[in-house]
Amino acid sequence: MSELLGDPLIFIPLATLLGLFVGSFLNVVIHRLPKMLEHDWLIQVAELRGDPAPEAKRFNLAEPRSHCPHCGHMITPLENIPLVSYLVLRGRCAHCRAPISCRYPIVETLTAALSGYAAWHFGFSLATIGAIILLWMMIALAFIDFDTRLLPDDITLPLLWLGLAFNINATFAPLADAVIGAMAGYLSLWTVFWLFKLTTGKEGMGYGDFKLLAALGAWLGWQILPLVILISSLSGATIGLALIVLQQNERTTPIPFGPYLAVAGLIALFWGNALNTYYLSIV
Repeated sequence: MSELLGDPLIFIPLATLLGLFVGSFLNVVIHRLPKMLEHDWLIQVAELRGDPAPEAKRFNLAEPRSHCPHCGHMITPLENIPLVSYLVLRGRCAHCRAPISCRYPIVETLTAALSGYAAWHFGFSLATIGAIILLWMMIALAFIDFDTRLLPDDITLPLLWLGLAFNINATFAPLADAVIGAMAGYLSLWTVFWLFKLTTGKEGMGYGDFKLLAALGAWLGWQILPLVILISSLSGATIGLALIVLQQNERTTPIPFGPYLAVAGLIALFWGNALNTYYLSIV
């Protein structure tokens, strides 16, 4: 069985197909997890104030069934086939013909493509399993942060511990480098946060960004952190300035940093060592 799965002609398509279906589930996580957390926070606030807990219908990653937000039509299994259903329905609800967000096929396609690429890049190995788990969680975090300016602990903290677990046998980095990477990743952005706050009196980023960089350090080791910070900072600054110039954002509009960290982290996952080696060769 392992020899069969080890065949790239079988393993890569299987990883891609798995990524396609996981991408469909990630769409659910991206949409529902922030709402679930908001409800939990409201319950906690009510308990602290001694107020009755707010009533709400059962809402989690499994219930209620997916439905059209415009007409309430329940999505059938045939209408929920990743990517295929969107193309067959031409991006519209089967019942009311209201447009379906292109976010859904984008997440599914991105997850499938990156999963297949990870299988090709790392081959049939433990590293592929780790890389695929990492990129799935990064996709979810990037889109959640883009929508809500939130990087949930429910994802970032397990991601950190998973990184350390995969590196017990140095899958991506020696365990000592991973532990130092987790500490350095958190403390580097924590230091920037407090220097900025003491200087300007404003908060420049959220604590979720610290935890996400710590998780990347736990997965890839401390040596990769300068590259991640450089790529994420340059891309964030470039896109932020472009939005201001195009007048889509004001100077005071907060820009989520999580998506840029996620992109930089995936670049580092696949090409970080090569980029570091190239940089050291020219300095």
